[in-house]
Amino acid sequence: MKKSFALGLAGLAIVVAAAGGYALMRGGSAGDAALAGASAPAGSAASGAGGPPISVTLVAVQKRDVDVMLDATGTVTALNSVELRPQVAATITKVHIKEGQFVTAGQLLFTLDARNDEVNVTKARAQLAKDLAALADAQRQLARSKDLFAQNFISQGAVDTNQTLVESQQAVVASDRAAIEAAQVGLSYSRIAAPAAGRAGAINVFAGSFVQPSGAALVTITQLDPIAVAFSLPQRNLGQALATLREGGGKVTATSPEAGGTAVGKLLFVDNTVDAGSGTVKVKAEFANKDERLWPGAFVTIRLAVQSLKGASVIPQAAIVQSPRGKVVYVVDAGNKASPRPVEVLYAEGVDAAVSGVRGGERVVLDGRQNLRPGATVVERAATEGGGRGKRGTAASGGSASAPAASASATPSV
Repeated sequence: MKKSFALGLAGLAIVVAAAGGYALMRGGSAGDAALAGASAPAGSAASGAGGPPISVTLVAVQKRDVDVMLDATGTVTALNSVELRPQVAATITKVHIKEGQFVTAGQLLFTLDARNDEVNVTKARAQLAKDLAALADAQRQLARSKDLFAQNFISQGAVDTNQTLVESQQAVVASDRAAIEAAQVGLSYSRIAAPAAGRAGAINVFAGSFVQPSGAALVTITQLDPIAVAFSLPQRNLGQALATLREGGGKVTATSPEAGGTAVGKLLFVDNTVDAGSGTVKVKAEFANKDERLWPGAFVTIRLAVQSLKGASVIPQAAIVQSPRGKVVYVVDAGNKASPRPVEVLYAEGVDAAVSGVRGGERVVLDGRQNLRPGATVVERAATEGGGRGKRGTAASGGSASAPAASASATPSV
């Protein structure tokens, strides 16, 4: 009896142990499955085709004419600046202008003591009158000798002598007239007039000052309107500058940091030699300067338009991605699918770039491109003021996105 009871207890223990081991094995398998599910990558769903759309900002490709500009620093220089000096040694009797005054061409500026030159002119005229009288007498003698020769009272030799006397006296009269003109030239030096219109600089003399040709300039007359700006361009841009000059001068803008604003002019001159030391060529542009914004000697920033890209495709530079295969942008189609497209930068300035490879009106990704893979679905959000193009950045279309961005960031792939 006892033996049978013991065998029953042993069998029951074996059954309980087997049931516990089976339960333990099932519990371990379920735990491993739960652990494996928790450790699965969170970004795999986002990066797949069935993941949530990626939030980005978009801009539309603009079509417009873009001027290709060359930048340089130039110096304002006058087209005409004259230092006036006397041609004769004399004393100034009167100064007719004030410092800083604008004068016109031919306006009287200074008067010199001309009494000696006036006397010389008077003497030359008196000598001319004397020689004219002698010429008249010689001409009368010639006329009488011709009459006498006709009556056979004198020889042909006497007539020829009188003819020679008349011709000699005519030469003397011509010399007297030349002497008068020379005296009048000397007299004209006593009146110093402006050779061109412009602004008078500092006046270095006063009435009573003795001046002479080798002395300091009396005043400098500088033309301010129009005015020029001289600058240098690298040798590689020489062909563009010459082409612009042949086409009429193009468009040149000058900006003065102190005066503010810009002046617009045209290319005027390209030097005929490249400086071997600096590898640059001297260039000059002309500007209208009625408001006197440009002043001789001032430094200005020059921008020269050497080419115009007609109907270029313009996008923000921030939208361009530098990939191992070159520059690309992500273009979003009508189905909101993003795909990379190679582009070539034709010209970049500021925040914008003119590129080839995209068409006007197409939408390109500006912000959020770091999360994109080819074929990813995107949703557009409103452009932020600090992103990409700053205040100039605008969304291409639509409103802001309500779906969150993917949790895992993907490197752009081409």
